[in-house]
Amino acid sequence: MNIYPKGYQSSLSQRETQKAIKTVKDTFQTTLAKALELDRITAPLIVTKASGINDDLNGVERKVHFTMKNVEGEAEVVQSLAKWKRQALYRYGYKPGEGIYTDMNAIRRDDDTDNLHSMFVDQWDWCKVISRENRNIEFLKETVKKIVEAIYESNKKVQQQYPVLSFEMSKEVFFITTQELEDMFPELSAKERENAIVKEHKTVFLMQIGGKLKSGEKHDGRAPDYDDWKLNGDILVWNELLQCAFELSSMGIRVDSESLHSQLETEGCLERESFEFHKNILNGTYPLTIGGGIGQSRLCMLLLQKAHIGEVQCSIWSESMREECKEHNIILL
Repeated sequence: MNIYPKGYQSSLSQRETQKAIKTVKDTFQTTLAKALELDRITAPLIVTKASGINDDLNGVERKVHFTMKNVEGEAEVVQSLAKWKRQALYRYGYKPGEGIYTDMNAIRRDDDTDNLHSMFVDQWDWCKVISRENRNIEFLKETVKKIVEAIYESNKKVQQQYPVLSFEMSKEVFFITTQELEDMFPELSAKERENAIVKEHKTVFLMQIGGKLKSGEKHDGRAPDYDDWKLNGDILVWNELLQCAFELSSMGIRVDSESLHSQLETEGCLERESFEFHKNILNGTYPLTIGGGIGQSRLCMLLLQKAHIGEVQCSIWSESMREECKEHNIILL
């Protein structure tokens, strides 16, 4: 659903916006890498279908795929790098406490496009090796606090360079599980619950996404083979301009052999255990990890106080959306 803020006028011109996007990205990725002790690495745009390493997101989205001239089988454009990063940590020899981040570009052809969603996805994908002792809620919360602090500090630096910007970022994180949220607002939909809690607390980490709640419904979908559904969550902040909860990051402690098997069984897809990636988790070859994705255009949109993601990234939009946005002073790139 599109949202058109009444009387909207961008604080920055298109040319200023392009410079400010670079400021946001340069500042945040440097701050994040320092906070989480991450090395920057390169990452793929395409992977083979047979590898089973592409992200299945909610398990229903169609991947962009094609055959190749000199290689057998099919290739797929990545939807995210949730699985690939874990493989990379193993191949590159990273140890507990060490990690990586990368620029991830993806195509999600089945996303419904609106203010917040584009078929083109750009995010900082990150992942680090952890010890067995750190597979717990407290370690997850501490990591979330570090990411939020990095966003907070980046916002301050961006506003020093562009004083016309005035987004207020709360660095105090409110932690709540999806079941606690359903218990609190049983009459509301999942999205309405998010709006209610984030409007009140401004910065929220909503935990334990993927499994069914007491109501029999899921708060939201998660692929069964990357996050541990008991140790994951979304970082949400209140977007005053759009008057809604605004997701910046999906993240979590990744599955170990036990949670992987359990979640695959729950979702009825145990056949995935035949893929190399899954075998290497089940037999303990791949390290235990924590990781996630942080939306680049989402962060730029928030800090630069833009009403539409198309103001900070180039993608494909319907002509009707372009015209509607133009009528409301929203100029899409």
